[in-house]
Amino acid sequence: MTARRADVAYARRRPDVDDYASRVLDVVDSIPAGSVMSYGDVAELLGEGGPRQVGRVMALWGGGVAWWRVVHADGSLLAGHERAALDRYAAENTPLRKPAAGGPPRIDMRLARLHH
Repeated sequence: MTARRADVAYARRRPDVDDYASRVLDVVDSIPAGSVMSYGDVAELLGEGGPRQVGRVMALWGGGVAWWRVVHADGSLLAGHERAALDRYAAENTPLRKPAAGGPPRIDMRLARLHH
């Protein structure tokens, strides 16, 4: 078992990780390299909760899964984690787009979004 998988398994055994959180982490774990889902996409796939609930799970337990693969619906990067995310996107060949007016790149949601 990899260290990441061990971390996720540990988080899922904790009594304060409920069934919803465990299912969110399972969905995130299933997103293939180079693809992303929005917080709302994850909630929609689960059929409950919403983007904020998914975001809360990710804030508490997302460090053990591929957190960079869950993004804002507009493709903007998670504030404070841009450099780490960009490094992961480059390694996974995740499609990015550069705004015409400049500024930080965003995920190209049309190309990178995993459709469920």
